[in-house]
Amino acid sequence: MSIRVLVVDDQAIVRAGFAAIIDGEPDMTVVAQAADGAEALRAVPEHRPDVVLMDIRMPGVDGLAASRELAALNSPARVLVLTTFHRDEYVFGALRAGASGFLLKDCAPQELVDAIRTVAGGEALLAPAVTRRLIDAFATGVITPPSGDERLDLLSPRERDVLVQLAQGLSNIEIGAALGIRNATVKTHINALFGKLGLRDRVQATIFAYDAGLVRPGQGPPPQG
Repeated sequence: MSIRVLVVDDQAIVRAGFAAIIDGEPDMTVVAQAADGAEALRAVPEHRPDVVLMDIRMPGVDGLAASRELAALNSPARVLVLTTFHRDEYVFGALRAGASGFLLKDCAPQELVDAIRTVAGGEALLAPAVTRRLIDAFATGVITPPSGDERLDLLSPRERDVLVQLAQGLSNIEIGAALGIRNATVKTHINALFGKLGLRDRVQATIFAYDAGLVRPGQGPPPQG
């Protein structure tokens, strides 16, 4: 089944460029385009996209507000944010609003289609290098995390350990090695903590861990061997 994509950007030439790349793939198609968040919100129920490729900086209803609206509506469409991450603090708000990841606007065509497939498949697009930038943003005060979250009490000690490692950018295999447990056990713990915390993916889990104070600014990811 073809992956249905909605492209949202205020620049027509950018929309056309992304659409041409996406429509060139045999397993995906652009079902609609929108020039701002308001158009996107109208297009989602009409065209039922699997993935919304969402620009952040747009006039009127921007991508952040639109992402929040989609999350509030419990839309099954997954949002992939288009951003210049190193300058655009709004991306953090988009991740908190339920976006499944982000993509740099100057990415290669193959990165774009791979990202769409990843998000459409139910995974989050948050690479370890990106997680480190997120950690740096907390440490430098770009993001000020709230303190505490009572949902932490729902987690077992081992689930907390797994969440800490996940939020620091480790893969399942690396988490298993760090904690001395099998990969299958890591997956079990991750699925359990997602369910208990009401989280959808690793992006939301990373944001939750920092918001709740489970991982602290400046702690940084473990060294990669």
